Amino acid sequence: MESVVDHKPIFNCNNCFLDSFMGIYLNEQERKQICGNANQLHFQKGEVILKQGANSTSIGFMHRGIVKFTYQKDAKKNYIMTVVSGPKLIGQANLFFKEKNIFSIIGVEDCDICFFDSRKVLGILENHGKLLLSLVDRSTDMFQSSIFNFISLAHNHVHGRIADILIFLWKNVYRDSEYEFTLTRKEIAEFAACSHENVISVLSTYNKEGLIAFEGRKIIIRDLNKLKEISKNG
Repeated sequence: MESVVDHKPIFNCNNCFLDSFMGIYLNEQERKQICGNANQLHFQKGEVILKQGANSTSIGFMHRGIVKFTYQKDAKKNYIMTVVSGPKLIGQANLFFKEKNIFSIIGVEDCDICFFDSRKVLGILENHGKLLLSLVDRSTDMFQSSIFNFISLAHNHVHGRIADILIFLWKNVYRDSEYEFTLTRKEIAEFAACSHENVISVLSTYNKEGLIAFEGRKIIIRDLNKLKEISKNG
């Protein structure tokens, strides 16, 4: 985890969604073993939260914010695997890939995150199969979007890819028909595996055709059905 800002405790654990969730499976002593030594951190937009290739020692729970999961193939190639918003568990792949982070997690917006020692979490999970299965299910659900994105990249043209991304952001990240465009055009290009120029051209076309509208940094989806049709046809 990178340290760019002054990180201070910022959460009231008595109101924590994750603590309430774990209370379904764990007793109070077990919850304290996990949460009692959690690091409560604030990350700024653009700050590296987990770095690809670094030692994997923790998992996190994002209370608030939006992050991107990125994979760097080489010095020039960077891919966005998925984008998620809080509240959400992040870094739980470190429970299964024990040596190195297999991707980076970077703030798209400011984020508030609790980090837990993955070894302590695994120690508790050894005796709680139902909790382990629940965490695996949540992990699978999150990375399903990444799998579908790569299927889109393999079979769709640029218009289909960008339609997919707009629909995904609307449904899963911003959860509204209009949202602040916190993902840059460059990041959308990395998500769609296309050029920055292609993104600008396609978004301009969608705007002219009335599928979307711009208000400053805000995107308003005007015709979701048409975007779904473009996505389906590729």
